[in-house]
Amino acid sequence: MNRIFASIALSCLTVACAAPSTRIATGLERYGLDAERSTCVGQRLDRNLSLGQLQQLGKAAAAYRRDDSDPTRLTMSDLIRVAGEIKDRRVALEVGKAAAGCGVAP
Repeated sequence: MNRIFASIALSCLTVACAAPSTRIATGLERYGLDAERSTCVGQRLDRNLSLGQLQQLGKAAAAYRRDDSDPTRLTMSDLIRVAGEIKDRRVALEVGKAAAGCGVAP
């Protein structure tokens, strides 16, 4: 029984319970941004946005990609555009600051 709980806890630590910054960085890497800048953007957004704001950004980005001609690609310009459409202005501000601070050209 303890092995089952240990296995579940280990799975949680390695995959499902990854920090938001790690999930953001992984997502950005999937869309073509290099690991160093993806990590930088992920850490900045995680530090400066609430979980709810990050969830809004993620949902908006997913909806944006669904209608895109290439849904496997999301540029930083796309992410900034998506963030600007969210009613919370802080999201767009922090995405722009993260892009600039991490040297990601929109």
